[in-house]
Amino acid sequence: MKDLMPTGQVETYEANVTPSGAMPCGLENPPSVERDSGGGLGLSEWPDFKIPIEWSFVRINDLAVKLKAGGTPSRQNKAYFGGNIPFVLIDDMTSSGVYLKATKETISQKGLDSCSAWIVPENSILLSMYATIGATVINTMPVATNQAIIAIIPHENCDRVYLSFCLRAHNVHLARLNVESTQKNINKGIVSSFPIPLPPLLEQKKIAHILSTVQRAIEAQERLIQTTTELKKALMHKLFTEGLRHEPQKQTEIGLVPESWEVIELGDMLKLAQYGLSVKGNDEGNYPILRMTNQVNGQIVNRNLQYVEISDADHAKFKVERGDILFNRTNSLDLVGRTAIFDIGGDFVFASYLIRLQTDEKHLNPFFLNCYFNTDEIQVRLKSIATRAVSQSNISASRLKGFPIPKPSLDEQEEMVTASLALDRKLAVHQAKLEQLQALFHMLLHELMTAKTRVHDINLLTGGQSA
Repeated sequence: MKDLMPTGQVETYEANVTPSGAMPCGLENPPSVERDSGGGLGLSEWPDFKIPIEWSFVRINDLAVKLKAGGTPSRQNKAYFGGNIPFVLIDDMTSSGVYLKATKETISQKGLDSCSAWIVPENSILLSMYATIGATVINTMPVATNQAIIAIIPHENCDRVYLSFCLRAHNVHLARLNVESTQKNINKGIVSSFPIPLPPLLEQKKIAHILSTVQRAIEAQERLIQTTTELKKALMHKLFTEGLRHEPQKQTEIGLVPESWEVIELGDMLKLAQYGLSVKGNDEGNYPILRMTNQVNGQIVNRNLQYVEISDADHAKFKVERGDILFNRTNSLDLVGRTAIFDIGGDFVFASYLIRLQTDEKHLNPFFLNCYFNTDEIQVRLKSIATRAVSQSNISASRLKGFPIPKPSLDEQEEMVTASLALDRKLAVHQAKLEQLQALFHMLLHELMTAKTRVHDINLLTGGQSA
């Protein structure tokens, strides 16, 4: 592979499973090593997976100095929680990258002593065994974990970063060995018996370095997205309360706004508030239908489309035009009020649980209204006018028309939209880079951990040197 693209072939294959005496419990039928028709050796349960002659399949138990799950103190005793021992839950792992640097909860020494939890030393590998099977992190400080997480302290001949990535790469195979219960879990016996491909230590370190380099780039983009998102929220709050003209403010029913702004009911600025089509979407049809899933960060996107077969008359009635706002009127409370503007090409209609809003653009810029509705404060206000049932909430068109909104001059509306769109474009660039890096990481994770690509086939873009 040159510049992180695969090239070349894996050469001669053989494989060895490191002997470990009697088969540990929990894996009665481990993947077996078999010679394939091409002269290589592969795992029968892992199709197309072959290893080079210098690699071996080694069970986790043979790589670990210690392998132990945690436990949870009784939550009935408040004295067990809030201490100085970080307490790891699976949510902490899935929200981390390679390294775990913080936890949401802590426990006390009394809590630790009351259950099977133990102090896991720093730089151990934490592996999730329940629900999200096969998530891994390396803890950067001593921690305790709950019983859904097993800690692996590897021998010196196994690079811990390589092992963490390797387990993540083969989590699908690990999850297939689940124990049937109320939920599909794995246990210590399954983990200890699980064989992984192990290259020589130097190659382990090179693989870990390549994957860590891409992972760091991913995390950098995630931080940029978070920073830009927070900047946009702060800017929109400032603009919708102070405006752009450095005017004195006045108190209104929607809070502080500049003195020159009016506060009006939304309905006074609308040409149309229309419910969508009550037609079930399918994989085929003559027109794509927009649904809640097409509302992403205030914009309509043409992903995950369904289609409807409708008449020309219905198409003319429900065709979405540029500048139309689609408002989610019926859903869970978290999702009701979600708003997005249609600003893409194509011929679309919209579903019944959306309301199409068309503004009188002589007085209200639809992009301004969309920016306003997508601020955190206004989403809270919109949810406050919803009628609630057991599992759904609803905001009717008539109730939405009575919703008070600010009305600056058209020029000021346009300037505020321009400021918002500039940050949206920046976010889109970072998001596109993030998605490219994530795709690259998943490709490399698979290629390197199955020896389909070797480290000497890779040039890192950061320096152009072979890893």
